[in-house]
Amino acid sequence: MPALDMKKKVVAVLLFHAILISACKKGSDPIPLPATDFTISKWEVDGVINQNDNKGTKINPVIRLYFPAVINRASVASSIVLQTANYTVRYENGDSILVIQPTSLSWLSKYKLTISNTLKSNTGGNLLFPVDINLLTRYNPSDKFPRISDNELLDKVQQQTFKYFWDYGHPVSGLARERSNATPETVTSGGSGFGIMSIPVAINRNFITRTAGLQRMQTIVSFLKNTAQKFHGAFPHWLNGSTGAVIPFSTYDDGADLVETSYLMAGLLTVRQYFNSNDVAETALRADINSLFNAVEWSWFRSNNQNVLYWHWSPNYNWQMNLKIQGWNECLITYIMAASSTTYGIPQSVYKEGFARNGAMQNGGTYYGYPLPLGASYGGPLFLAHYSFLGVNPYGLSDTYANYETQVTNHTKINLEYCKANPANWYGYSGECWGLTASDVPNGYNANGPTNDIGVISPTAALSSFPYTPVESMQALKFFYYVLGDKLWGEYGFKDAFLLNDPWFAGSYLAIDQGPIIIMIENYRSGLLWDLFMSCPEVKTGMQILGFSSPHL
Repeated sequence: MPALDMKKKVVAVLLFHAILISACKKGSDPIPLPATDFTISKWEVDGVINQNDNKGTKINPVIRLYFPAVINRASVASSIVLQTANYTVRYENGDSILVIQPTSLSWLSKYKLTISNTLKSNTGGNLLFPVDINLLTRYNPSDKFPRISDNELLDKVQQQTFKYFWDYGHPVSGLARERSNATPETVTSGGSGFGIMSIPVAINRNFITRTAGLQRMQTIVSFLKNTAQKFHGAFPHWLNGSTGAVIPFSTYDDGADLVETSYLMAGLLTVRQYFNSNDVAETALRADINSLFNAVEWSWFRSNNQNVLYWHWSPNYNWQMNLKIQGWNECLITYIMAASSTTYGIPQSVYKEGFARNGAMQNGGTYYGYPLPLGASYGGPLFLAHYSFLGVNPYGLSDTYANYETQVTNHTKINLEYCKANPANWYGYSGECWGLTASDVPNGYNANGPTNDIGVISPTAALSSFPYTPVESMQALKFFYYVLGDKLWGEYGFKDAFLLNDPWFAGSYLAIDQGPIIIMIENYRSGLLWDLFMSCPEVKTGMQILGFSSPHL
């Protein structure tokens, strides 16, 4: 600063003080100092400093606000507002620290504390910049249901989930309804395959009698054989449960869905192996299942003899969907079913060039220390490790492209480790709250996975992984049931999905998510479905045609 300017500033200050002293000597009121506006120095929520979004806070958090000025108490009530709740305030350090104590906060709820710029200091200054502090209280950690043994808990989950297919099954066709929150006439072919596969579980666990299970299967098979619309022996994705007419899945998807058909056929063959007595009714059921399986023209879906299978065909739009079934994804079972057909089978070349893409489906990367033989980075949604392996036993299974035991186990562990690492900082993710797969999400549906993570956990992901991660899946099961059970457990088992970061719990149940829970828990407990499906002579031959080796073939 130039010397002349400095001298002027000093003179001005001395003159101001002279006037002030003179006024005081004359007995007049002192001239007030100008008000000084201020900012908040820092804030703490239970000791965490300057965090605007606070997740998992206590329901009685302590919020400390630090100011460089003495706060005017009269301005506090109107300037510091806790939306949807009340608070008490305590003043410290000469009223420059305010201790805010919210009252009556609820578990797993969102609140906002706003400190507006109408807050004043004792000298009349205003807060320069308003501050919003968001609070998300933690979930209630207490048990919602009495503790039972692990086996009793597994029984309960399987039995309650089975009710989706048994109690909520369509009254005419016996098939599985697509979801609980859609038109009750819409049944799903693939989800019905999962429900069919769960019937032997229900009989063996004494949830239903063998006679009742047989009767339901007779209803289902009769409807599929005599009523349901079929296209070259294949079924559509959705059917009307009363009339059997196709319900279009999308504009051009109004005919055959070969992948959904493969899930249905895998379920039917599993049940055929289960109802194996010489009883007339069981013998007739097996014959009807054989006729359905033998009628599927798998090889026709090569579309002019190409070395690949196509997912869809429409009587109105032909091959316009133009979607090749290529791996790695949930469609391994489709190629196994096609190769297993004794009437319309496919050769190994269709699998190698079509599904495996001559090896292009291989990954070879390592994530969280786990090598991943196949598929996308981090493995993708966990249903890829479930759907084909409801009946196909991955243990000891290998071919040119992968060891499938390694594939499904490491895919699951990568998903688990991602949730534990929680790079997106979603509230609630942990080693007991994990599992990303396709499911309902707020306002829609999403293929949740490590590279497409919006904070939604789907119970089917961890629970259908019981054979691969039994300890960690049990931890997740206990968390879902005991801790979140008041919000997550319902009429048909666990609801489809939930989000703790911005609290939301689905009200829905989906056939394709409920079925694998029952089946894979049973495969973990007894291997029942693996044993039944892998005992099919056609499957043994078909998998050998494709080049698989396994101690179960």
